[in-house]
Amino acid sequence: MKSIDLFAGCGGLSLGMKQAGIEIAFASDFKDYAAETYQNFFKEDFIVEDILSLEEKNWPQFKSFRNKINIIAGGPPCQGFSTANRQRVKDDPRNKLYKSFIGCIDFIQPNLVLMENVRGINKIGSNILNEFYEIGYKGEFFQLNAKDFGIPQNRERVFFLFFNQKKFDQIDKRLIQFNNFLDEKKAYSAPRYLKDALYGLPCLEAKTRKNATAYESKENGFNEIDLKDSNEYLELINGFKKGKVFNHMARYNNDRDIEIFRLLPQGENSLHHSIRHLMPYKTRDHIFKDKYFKLDENKACKTITAHMSFDCNMYIHPTQARGLTPREAARVQSFPDNFEFMGSYTKWYEQIGNAVPPLLAKNIGESILKVI
Repeated sequence: MKSIDLFAGCGGLSLGMKQAGIEIAFASDFKDYAAETYQNFFKEDFIVEDILSLEEKNWPQFKSFRNKINIIAGGPPCQGFSTANRQRVKDDPRNKLYKSFIGCIDFIQPNLVLMENVRGINKIGSNILNEFYEIGYKGEFFQLNAKDFGIPQNRERVFFLFFNQKKFDQIDKRLIQFNNFLDEKKAYSAPRYLKDALYGLPCLEAKTRKNATAYESKENGFNEIDLKDSNEYLELINGFKKGKVFNHMARYNNDRDIEIFRLLPQGENSLHHSIRHLMPYKTRDHIFKDKYFKLDENKACKTITAHMSFDCNMYIHPTQARGLTPREAARVQSFPDNFEFMGSYTKWYEQIGNAVPPLLAKNIGESILKVI
């Protein structure tokens, strides 16, 4: 089984596919720091170029893969939700990347297509099904929550699975089987919580010196440490081995925020009485009620997003007066500890927040293999 990962980012989807037993032929993304992370871990071919540029060149890198690829996967942005009822999705000028994604599929003719996107794409799901049908692919879309697959995160995303009608019969039956396999995996997945992901990592303090992102210390964390403790969840994402842990470093916070982090109880937000005397946005509660939020270690974490690159005030550690580190966010996303994120510190968060949880991708990949 060979796959291509477009809009690959740092490689969450690729990692899950690989863990399921699907080989990665190559991947593509236009962000150089994501490419650096991807190649550092996978050692696979990676094209650092915008898919629009690749299309303009008539897909020269892809010619050798025509009719030889099993799966093309990716999450192209589809910003034109509002006009979807009046025109085809691929004709909306804001959806150029999506249009190029379809163009690539039509050019390579893979056996299957796996597409991932945010929940909002549900409203144009039928439009997308029709557009893939026009190029010979029949499929369905389904909404999955990462927490249902043993991942300690409440993260809902929509996935589309398409079969090449020239290469498969009984596609409707295969789609039903695929959903049944996913339901079986849900049934056997133990629920996990934030404390499972945070287990065993050294306690850290927020940095109090500005412009010291790269500074490493026992108090503020190191980019590389040795893993000593493990639990069932960590054994699931790391394998039954101890090794290196990367990117466990705290970020800078001012004294006021650190005090807010300390006082706020778990599961509470900016409106809680314990921090009212410190809140700088009292007159705008309706806007800033979630400006601060302390995570509850006994629940699944809220959705990890790329916004963490700006601040972690909505992702306050449940027992330490700071935001989650990139490694803690990566564990919540089910990345193994030895998956090192490259680029600048804030780009670590961006890559983690934009990724498909590898463990979720692994479950999807295994279900695909069973169906075909």
